[in-house]
Amino acid sequence: MKLQINFKFIFLSLLSAALFCFTAYNASANGLKTSDTTAMQKYPQQSTDISPLLIGEKIPSVNIPAANGKPFDLNAHLADKPTILFFYRGGWCPFCNKELAGVQGIQAELVKTGYQIIAISTDSPDNLNKSMDKHKLSYTLLSDADLAVSKQFGIAFKAPAAYSKILAEGSAGKNADKLLPVPSVFILDKSGIIQFEYINPDFKQRISPTLLQAVAAALKQENPVK
Repeated sequence: MKLQINFKFIFLSLLSAALFCFTAYNASANGLKTSDTTAMQKYPQQSTDISPLLIGEKIPSVNIPAANGKPFDLNAHLADKPTILFFYRGGWCPFCNKELAGVQGIQAELVKTGYQIIAISTDSPDNLNKSMDKHKLSYTLLSDADLAVSKQFGIAFKAPAAYSKILAEGSAGKNADKLLPVPSVFILDKSGIIQFEYINPDFKQRISPTLLQAVAAALKQENPVK
């Protein structure tokens, strides 16, 4: 009986080794390293493959640098008032720049309604400052240069190879995995629960300022916060 168990163990070990070699061979045949296949399994390869947090879920703990380089505790700030949180790709993206400026255009009305606005991108603090100066932004920008937060929100995916250089420069070298966030908008209550979200895998499509303002006002009316 003991001999049979040993034979079974040896057989399973050889089978496991054979499968590993087969996987490595396939990766090599396709011009991929073993580390590349691990990365492929770790992050979605397409923007359409993400699995974002959903309405009704609570966001994770977030503490990342603001434009001034100091740590910003997002969850602590959420307790102050409802929040419109959006993720954008970076100041190098023309569609993101249009979105930043559009949100600035309705910022006063959103604040009057009772909201605060916070935006997160792959940019380093220095590059966040460039965006703030360029668009004269009066809301908070945060740096998710390594995309740790985007990963937690389930919106990070592997960027096309063509983005490698611009992502390295924009993140000051911290975007080691060469990831991008799918542009997303979340409206959160003071507990960090998602009340509304707009997530579009097509980075050229963003929620319009008019629609965002209307949704924010409707939510505030349905759930008045003192």
